[in-house]
Amino acid sequence: ATVLVLFAGPAWGLEGYVIGTGVEVDTEDAMAATVSADLGIATETWLSAAVATSRVDLPRGTSIDTLYADLGIDHWFKPVGVRAGIAYWGDSDVLSSNDYQGSLYWRSDRFSISGNYEFRDFTFDIFRNDFLPGQDIEFHANGVGLSLRFALSQSVDLNLSGMDYDYNVNLGVAQNRPIVDLLSVSRLSLLNSLLDHRASATLGVDVGDSRWSLDYSTSTGIVDGRDTESVTLRFLTPMGDKSDIEFGLGVDRSDDFGSVTLFSVFLYFYG
Repeated sequence: ATVLVLFAGPAWGLEGYVIGTGVEVDTEDAMAATVSADLGIATETWLSAAVATSRVDLPRGTSIDTLYADLGIDHWFKPVGVRAGIAYWGDSDVLSSNDYQGSLYWRSDRFSISGNYEFRDFTFDIFRNDFLPGQDIEFHANGVGLSLRFALSQSVDLNLSGMDYDYNVNLGVAQNRPIVDLLSVSRLSLLNSLLDHRASATLGVDVGDSRWSLDYSTSTGIVDGRDTESVTLRFLTPMGDKSDIEFGLGVDRSDDFGSVTLFSVFLYFYG
């Protein structure tokens, strides 16, 4: 996909593009791979897409493979802009979600604010194994949130965001033991996005042509009420005139699963 876009870009008359690809691994033997693209299809209009896959070992000695894919569009009317997107994640044989997202934002050179909405439509295939047929259970969630960005100086910025979800069913442990068995500490498990609420803060510092960023986030799961804290340090630096490489090192911690360390490396190509 990267090669196709790089060669097709001039013919399409693109305003610009960003292609990203990378891998993530953690100390729980989980692994994820991602490919993403942002394409400037018109002045101030960008189309984005991403595909990711992950494999995560679960506490009961099994593993689960999950797929993520999204498609979005963003247009800035100056100074107000809108974003809309759709996404799919999960394993169609176990637990999956179709997500619909929308944002209305205002931005300037030094400040931006965004109101975000997300509707998540879940399907959980309960009790499926070699001896029992599956039983599909459907439920949904509405999420509302806010994102802020402050340019503290020409080289330092701060990003804050939060999201709160409201589910139409009770997803407590007593009612949903099968879902609990699918959860793990690894952030690479897309199933861990069954959240009650989340919040994050990211401090970014530009040093020459490179960039350091420190991210702190906290989240609470809707099924088991588990609180998870994450800290991630990232370093982005040029590889050439139109490409960057980014390294990431993170630690996640929860009371139920303990700590896990994550390492990532991503490549970005620009035009």
